[in-house]
Amino acid sequence: MIDVLKTLSDLVKTKKKPGTVRPGVAGPTLPKAKPQAPKPVVSPDAEAQMRLAETKARELVLEAKDEALRIRREGEDEARRKLEIIDRREGALEEREKRVHIREGEIERSREDIAKIKQEQLEKLERVAHLTRDEAKQLLVTATREKIKEELAREIKEATERAREEAEIKAREILVDAMRHGATDYVPEYTVSVIKIADEDMKGRIIGKEGRNIRAFETATGVDVDLDEEGVIRLSSFDPVRREIARVALERLLRDGRVQPGRIEELVEQIKKEIERIMFEEGQKLCHAVGVYNLPAPLVALLGRFKYRFSYGQNMIAHTLEETKIGIALAHEIHADVNVIRLGCLLHDIGKIVTDREGNHIELGVELLKKYSMPQKVIDCVAQHHEDTPFTSVESMIVYISDAISGSRPGARYENYEEYIKRLTDLEQVAKSHEGVKEAFAFQAGRELRVVVDPGKVDDASAVLLAQQVKEEIEKKLTVPGSVKITVIRELRATETAK
Repeated sequence: MIDVLKTLSDLVKTKKKPGTVRPGVAGPTLPKAKPQAPKPVVSPDAEAQMRLAETKARELVLEAKDEALRIRREGEDEARRKLEIIDRREGALEEREKRVHIREGEIERSREDIAKIKQEQLEKLERVAHLTRDEAKQLLVTATREKIKEELAREIKEATERAREEAEIKAREILVDAMRHGATDYVPEYTVSVIKIADEDMKGRIIGKEGRNIRAFETATGVDVDLDEEGVIRLSSFDPVRREIARVALERLLRDGRVQPGRIEELVEQIKKEIERIMFEEGQKLCHAVGVYNLPAPLVALLGRFKYRFSYGQNMIAHTLEETKIGIALAHEIHADVNVIRLGCLLHDIGKIVTDREGNHIELGVELLKKYSMPQKVIDCVAQHHEDTPFTSVESMIVYISDAISGSRPGARYENYEEYIKRLTDLEQVAKSHEGVKEAFAFQAGRELRVVVDPGKVDDASAVLLAQQVKEEIEKKLTVPGSVKITVIRELRATETAK
């Protein structure tokens, strides 16, 4: 519509001649134009068409103005209606907020009334019961506890008795099953220290000219050779490996017939290397038999020395293999750490073959395992397998139990009871021979000696000196397995009776 109006307006303007001045309006003074050619004459029909166009243009402009006014009025009416709707909604919201606020006030007043009534009821109850609220609460708790105490005690007692019965049966089953798994067909190889000879003339060869052969043999092997008994040669040494080297070397010398110092030294060195290789192979066999791999080579070699080591007649390889199998079976039954128990059982007696240092086999074993950075739990199993220190884990206790089962089962070990009793008696007699000693008790298979002294005759300083003297005398006079712990006890008691 606007574009049409603009077009008509342009048409109207084009029909006006330049320089035309409307009546009553002073126009600008124009310079006199040069004479121009005469303009063409407009026909009456064109004039009429132009007037008709102007009339239509004015009509269109009026219609456009009317349409604009109508649209404007409609817009104003629509805006007015929307404002009225918004005003009504705002009014409704305000009214609703007022009602909500009033309702909240009513609810708050109701809560206050309820709390007030509750407090009044509690006060009435306290006055009637002559108890405060805390006292009543405590009374209810006490009554409830007393009511269920008998039931709990009865259930606990029944559960304890049932668990004890089941535990005893289950323990028997577990131990029997563990011992069945630990049974081994391994035949212990006992080292023979007595060599039989068919000809007494061989003893002369062994002795040699002016005893040089036998001296060379004893020096090279580190054992004592006894030729006094007829038909046999006895080899004596506290080190079973040395004794085995000497036995093998002597047998080969007797078969070879060439007995001379040079040959003795050469043969002993050769046999030492063979025995070391055999021990390492035996250590590997033992480790692989119980499922242990990647153990440090020095520890494997030390375990191989078990082949020539016996404890009360029980071969150490057989004992270790049996104990480890029992420990693994027990570990599976109670879901303990199998790897810790496996290593603990395998290494528990490794201190028994450490001969270059003084101390009992537990201390030496712990020191050795620390040197090779073994896990602390494994070291604890070794340190606690004779209950020298309190148990720190289930695994330590299982190693102790497995060792006891393997060592104490019928037929596992033997000992001359007369020599056993004599050893304990000798230990006690050594202590009792000192002045001021009242009693002496040897126990733990002669590994501990307790000396009770008269406090009137022995003071504290003398007690320390007495322990040192007993220690030196035991080392000098007696041969004991391992070490002996000596404890001097001095106790003073004063007693009176009032009448």
